[in-house]
Amino acid sequence: MQLPPKVTERAFARLAEIGAADQGQALRVAVEGGGCSGFQYDIRLDAPADDDIVLEGQGQKVIIDSVSLPFLENAVIDFTEELIGARFTIENPNASSSCGCGTSFSI
Repeated sequence: MQLPPKVTERAFARLAEIGAADQGQALRVAVEGGGCSGFQYDIRLDAPADDDIVLEGQGQKVIIDSVSLPFLENAVIDFTEELIGARFTIENPNASSSCGCGTSFSI
């Protein structure tokens, strides 16, 4: 059985701060081929599509397409604020290695 990704309260809170739902938007997390490690994350605000998997919290939505879902099984989607900047991050137990940028990984 496939375990969906988890979204932290901090990630939902950040989406609420930027008013994503008020604009009819959700945080799209997708996996694409490319990057320096073979796969890369595409994280952006987008309108939900009919076939998206929807994770909801605090009145906000995170959406994942069905092709990306197996790559994100049991991953944790979070929001971090560091000296180098603030961004949404993904802790992915399926990745065997990842790039220093945090957006590229291999399985």
